[in-house]
Amino acid sequence: MRNRPIPGSSGIVRTMTLLGDPVLHAACEPVAEFGPSLARLVEDMFATMYEARGVGLAANQIGVPSRVFVFDCPDDEDVRHLGHVVNPVLVEADGVTVRGSEGCLSLPGLEAGTPRFDHAVVEGVTMTGKPVRIDGTGFFARCLQHECDHLEGRVYTDRLTGLRRARVLRAARRAPWARNG
Repeated sequence: MRNRPIPGSSGIVRTMTLLGDPVLHAACEPVAEFGPSLARLVEDMFATMYEARGVGLAANQIGVPSRVFVFDCPDDEDVRHLGHVVNPVLVEADGVTVRGSEGCLSLPGLEAGTPRFDHAVVEGVTMTGKPVRIDGTGFFARCLQHECDHLEGRVYTDRLTGLRRARVLRAARRAPWARNG
């Protein structure tokens, strides 16, 4: 993917960072300045997420080490959740732990059964600084936890153990997009 405008959008599709890129493996910095550049970043993130056919995207996935993520994700009842969060904090992750198939735009084409709680609450602010609290269940809770992990420098493979972890990392090394492949 290259940086390019997407028709019908004010956002620019940015290049996706891939597993192994240092920006994915370091905690992101809090956003301190709110204004036009942050609004452009959020627009670009939505454009990039839609182009890649994802349901969530963290800023470091496009090489920006800032605490921001966007989402357009259904829950298990097929209710659509659309928005963004700046400086998010995962304040609750509880309920039943479910091992569900999880993928990532930074590991294209790969998935693995990853344990996540079926309920999550994230607090933060919007791009204009307005406080926001997002409560998610099921698949949407998985998305919220996944994006918060990204901002802490973790990818879903960090939550895997044993054979599951070995298989997905081997597949990543062999993938056409791999840095060393």
